[in-house]
Amino acid sequence: MKALSPAVAKVLQRLHYPLEIMLVCVRWYLAYPLSLRNLEEMMAERGIAVDHSTVHRWAIKLVPVLEKAFRRCKRQVGKSWRVDETYVKVRGQWKHLYRGVDEAGKTVDFLLRAHRDKAAARRYFEKAIDQNSDPETITMAKRGANLAALQAINA
Repeated sequence: MKALSPAVAKVLQRLHYPLEIMLVCVRWYLAYPLSLRNLEEMMAERGIAVDHSTVHRWAIKLVPVLEKAFRRCKRQVGKSWRVDETYVKVRGQWKHLYRGVDEAGKTVDFLLRAHRDKAAARRYFEKAIDQNSDPETITMAKRGANLAALQAINA
């Protein structure tokens, strides 16, 4: 395995399980509709004694660090973006999802927010531009909040 970045090493410093086990548990928790207790049982079947609350702590500690590491390795996206917004139900509550794709269909960025307003739209565009550089064109629904957010960023 390659040398770990200092940020990942710092997070792992106090975690006592092998890295491979922690990463498998966190990946399964994020990728599949498994509960923490399901993961506890699956690991027990493999001879690994781990509590569901431990897996939850791993997810809380590792996910932000892994996201940051994966964003550094992300491929560049095109200069023409298509931005859409929709509502999705998360744990029984409706949330607003902003998502952008480039002309090749690669995901530019996404943002899940509780409210659909100028502040949420501006946060999405700032985050997307910060991570991917300025686009040449953005195609989107002409909603007042989106236009106001882009005008504020362009000003």
